[in-house]
Amino acid sequence: MIFTVGLAAVGKLHASNYLRSMNIAFEAKRVFNNGTGLGHYSRTLVTSLANGFPEHEYYLFTPRTSAMFSTNAFANMHTVTPSQWLHQRFKSAWRSSWVKGDLRKYHIQLYHGLSHEIPVGIQNTGIKSVVTMHDIIHERYPEQYHPIDVRIYRSKFKYACKHADRVIAISEQTKNDLITWYKVPEEKIAICYQSCNPAFGNTIDTNEKIRIQQKYQLPAQFYLYVGSIIERKNLLTICKALTQLQNNIPLVVIGKGDGYEKQVQQFVQQHQLSQRVIFLSHTAAAKDIDFVTAKDFPAIYKQALCMIYPSIFEGFGIPVLEGLTAGIPVITSNISCLPEAGGDAAIYVNPFEVNDLIQAMEAVANNVTLRTEAIAKGYMHAQKFTPHACANAVMQVYQQIMSTPLTCKHNC
Repeated sequence: MIFTVGLAAVGKLHASNYLRSMNIAFEAKRVFNNGTGLGHYSRTLVTSLANGFPEHEYYLFTPRTSAMFSTNAFANMHTVTPSQWLHQRFKSAWRSSWVKGDLRKYHIQLYHGLSHEIPVGIQNTGIKSVVTMHDIIHERYPEQYHPIDVRIYRSKFKYACKHADRVIAISEQTKNDLITWYKVPEEKIAICYQSCNPAFGNTIDTNEKIRIQQKYQLPAQFYLYVGSIIERKNLLTICKALTQLQNNIPLVVIGKGDGYEKQVQQFVQQHQLSQRVIFLSHTAAAKDIDFVTAKDFPAIYKQALCMIYPSIFEGFGIPVLEGLTAGIPVITSNISCLPEAGGDAAIYVNPFEVNDLIQAMEAVANNVTLRTEAIAKGYMHAQKFTPHACANAVMQVYQQIMSTPLTCKHNC
């Protein structure tokens, strides 16, 4: 039996239904040091839990802090970094194993690995654990990773799935992949959909939009792409579509990459698109802390004509949800989990067909009715994925774990 939480049913859950106060720990490296989807997921979840369930104490275990996140605004949230000299010297070992001593020191009852990992041996400590699995894309597309990385990811991910008391999958797609590739028992998997920063749904006044437009030198009208510039996210197909569009609307790109980005940059130069493809992450303004922390992103999103996200494969596709929440149309792929993220609100295309994307981009630019309907549907769909719903779903998983007697049924 698979239990799925995170949508309508969670609205019936209340803090009073849960167990008494707990000390909950998180593997929080990405909370403080990741500017992509894993970091946004981690920050949104821990803040939503701290706000929604203030009776618990939340401990963020991280090898290092940064200006990207601060616990100062939360009386029930605490940052823990390695304190012993040896642990400071070998932070990776502390995070992956030695941290167990600190978990005992702070009387942690439940540990949540926010992205694919749990400490080695935690199953022998009496501390229960859950791990969030976002995707196992390295198994499906190993050629897009270094072979050593594939082996490391496989080892860590399979270990976490085997020894955690419960596994959270962020989508049906990820759940099915875990069952297929890693043979994770269905009854061990909880589907808890992601949310996005609620700031994307906030109203932004005209003066603030003007300030952001000037700060980043945004065009008056533009398409938007947000995500790492890697092969499976398919930015090159958007650039190919630009060469055949009937309009000259530019594309603003937020994200960076390595080899694939060089390929995209080369295509842009060869096809005289340098004035139409704006790599915002490489501008001077992108060094500002409000860009690094994504604080300025909602105001950027809200000025875009639409979000374009023709990814070939995702664990969830958080930019899709961010776009819908921000109130702009979203063009995305009709495969992988992206129809889960976009529901009936997104405009779907075959990501392998440039002509599909061209037609969708021109339709959004030319059809006011289409845009209006997409925005209205997007708002309704986004309500299913609020931070409150996500936090409720995850807290329900915590409750189920803590109400189950500690055993070694997972071969610990």
